[in-house]
Amino acid sequence: MKLSVFTVSVPDLNAAELASAAAAAGIEGIEWRFRGIPEDALSEQPSFWRYNRCSIDPDKWQEEVPVFREAAAKYGRQSFALVPYLGCGDLPATEQAFQAASKLGASMMRVGVPGYDRTTAYPELYAKAVRYLNEVQDMAKQYSIKAVVETHHQTIAPTASLAHRLVQSLDPEHVGVLYDPGNMVHEGYENHRMGLELLGPYLAHVHVKNAGWHVKAAIDAREQAASNPSSGYHLALSTSWECHWAPLTEGLVDWVQMVRDLRAVGYNGYYGIEDFSGVMQSGAMLQHFAAVFAAIERRINEEEQT
Repeated sequence: MKLSVFTVSVPDLNAAELASAAAAAGIEGIEWRFRGIPEDALSEQPSFWRYNRCSIDPDKWQEEVPVFREAAAKYGRQSFALVPYLGCGDLPATEQAFQAASKLGASMMRVGVPGYDRTTAYPELYAKAVRYLNEVQDMAKQYSIKAVVETHHQTIAPTASLAHRLVQSLDPEHVGVLYDPGNMVHEGYENHRMGLELLGPYLAHVHVKNAGWHVKAAIDAREQAASNPSSGYHLALSTSWECHWAPLTEGLVDWVQMVRDLRAVGYNGYYGIEDFSGVMQSGAMLQHFAAVFAAIERRINEEEQT
C-alpha cells in the first residue's frame, strides 16, 4: 500500500519539514499544493487555504519548484503530483501548471472542473468542461503527465458517475479521475464499489479524509417558540444540517470497506491524506494516517487468508 500526503493539509510545515515528517511516518509520495499566499495572509497563523507554508507559488514556480523537488529528494520522497486550483477553460494557467509539474518530476496533475451553483445549467457547464478536457488531453500527452479531475462537492463532478461522464471519451492513459470519498460525504455519495467499477481504467488516485453531518438547529422557529409559544413552532418546515470535516476514523466514510472496494477493483496507486479536521498537529496527523492504514492493510490481509 502506497501512501502520500497532499500538502494543503500540513500548512504549518515548509517543504523540508514536510518531507522529513513524511519520511518519519513512512509516507512515500508528496502532492504539492500549487497556489500563492495572499499578501494579507502572511501575518496570520498557518491555515489550509490561506497562509499555507507548503505551497508552490504559481508566480514564482521557476525558482520554487527546484526547492520543493530537492526537499523531497533529500528525504527519499517522491514528488508524484502537482495540485493546482485551475479554472475550467483557463488554458494558459493549465499549461503553466503542466510546465511546473514537469519540472517537479510529477506524473499526475489536477485540472479544472466547473463549479455548480444553480446559476448556469449543467448542460452548458458540461459542454464547456468537455471542450477544455480535450485540450487538456493534448497537453497531458505533450508533457507525459496524467491529468485528473476530482470528485468534489459544488462542482459538476461530485460523484464517480458524473466524473466518469466527463472523461469517458478521453484516453485513460492521459486523463483520469481522482476519487475522494470524503468530498462525497458533503455531496455526491453513491455506492463506492459501484462507482469504482464504473470508473475502471480512469481511476487514477484516491484522497483520504473524512466528514460527517450534524444538526445545526431546528430552524430559528424553535428558539422563537421557546420565547413566544403562540408563534407556532409547528411552522418550522425543515431541520438545518451542516457537514463538517472529521478525523480519519470518526466520519461517515468506512475506510476499511473503502480499501476492500479499492482492492477489489485492482487499485494499486497512492492513498493520499488530506485531513482537514485540525484535531492533530501535522506530524502527529501523518503518523496517525500511516498507523491507521497499516492496521487496515493487516486486517484485510487477515480476512483474505481465512
